[in-house]
Amino acid sequence: MERACRIRAARIPDIGAITDIEAASFPDPWSPSMFRAHLGELFLVAEDAGTLAGYLVGMVVGPEAEILNVAVAPERRGQGIGRALVASALRELGIRDVRTVYLEVRVSNAAAQRLYAGNGFREAGRRRGYYHDPHEDAMVMRCDLGPRVGTA
Repeated sequence: MERACRIRAARIPDIGAITDIEAASFPDPWSPSMFRAHLGELFLVAEDAGTLAGYLVGMVVGPEAEILNVAVAPERRGQGIGRALVASALRELGIRDVRTVYLEVRVSNAAAQRLYAGNGFREAGRRRGYYHDPHEDAMVMRCDLGPRVGTA
C-alpha cells in the first residue's frame, strides 16, 4: 500500500535516523560525518508521521548533478518512497537549471535500475570494480533534463 510522505530538505537532527537507514541498506555505510558534509546541498528526506522513511543525497556542479546515495527504510520499501525522492530531486535540479544528472548503481540491483529508468535514467556506461563488499561493477545511468521552459 502506497502512502504519501512529505519530501523536505534534510536537517542536522535527521542524521541519526538517516545513518540507521543507511546501515540497514548497505554493507559499506556512510558515516554520520559524511552525511553532515552534504547538508545544504541536494539532500532530501521522506518523512511520514514524524518518522524518516528514506533519503536522497546529491551534488550539483554547474549544469550537471550526481545522485550519490538513495535509501529507503527496509520496512517501507515497495511503497513508492524511492520513486518520490528521485522525482522530487529531479524537479529541484530542474529549478536549479541542471541539464544532466548521473548516478551509479550496482549491476545486480535490478530494482534500483527499474526505479531510475522509471524516472528517465538510461544506461550510460560501466565502472569496473566500483563497489566493494561485495566487489561489483557499477552501471552509470544518466538523465537528461534539458533546458527549462522559456530558456534558450
